[in-house]
Amino acid sequence: MTNQELGILGEKLAQEYLTKKGFKHIDFNFRFGKLEVDIISLENNQLVVTEVKTRQTAEIGEPWRAVTRAKQKQIIKVADAYLKWKHLNIDTRFDIISIVHNQYRTEIEHIVDAFTTV
Repeated sequence: MTNQELGILGEKLAQEYLTKKGFKHIDFNFRFGKLEVDIISLENNQLVVTEVKTRQTAEIGEPWRAVTRAKQKQIIKVADAYLKWKHLNIDTRFDIISIVHNQYRTEIEHIVDAFTTV
């Protein structure tokens, strides 16, 4: 499986996971320039912007560790553009879904409110 195929599978697994948790998805792979956010959903009157990171192994670290402060700033920038584009004034939080998937296992870790705009 290529990295691109693994990423697509990870986003699908994350969408299914969030749907089962009651999230209402409103957008996927929203782009602002060259930047992108993976999943935009609603949960309890709150906009949830979710970054999905998928790896075949956690040997070099859990996938969520790839969401560096620089990446967080990019996600926040895209989320801000989305809110302006949709004319939304809603409480927003940022989650990460970290997935390890290989032929032996699939582990999904959902980090709620993983980072803030401050």
